[in-house]
Amino acid sequence: MAFLANRVKVSTATTGGGTITLGSAVSSYQSFADGGITDGQAVHYVVEDGTAWEIGTGIYTSSGTTLTRSVQESSNSDTALNLSGSAQVYITATLSYFQEETARVRRIASLRI
Repeated sequence: MAFLANRVKVSTATTGGGTITLGSAVSSYQSFADGGITDGQAVHYVVEDGTAWEIGTGIYTSSGTTLTRSVQESSNSDTALNLSGSAQVYITATLSYFQEETARVRRIASLRI
């Protein structure tokens, strides 16, 4: 299960297509940790790098403040972006979040019948 958090948006100086090292919170937003995300939690994320974008589920690691990437959709033919070093990462509800929640509610409802 992936988690959500309110107003989490950070910069990243990461380049390439691997694990993202999370930077500081963008002005008026909060970091992953300040948003209540703990070590090992999965989150639904979006990366924006100029006009390029990536949506996925990632695992947050508090040591080194990194986010692994499991891309679900992107402007790069649904593969990881080759980050430029000036991207932003934020946590948001994605279609897959709502699909997971719908399935969870249906499982719970079927147990009550």
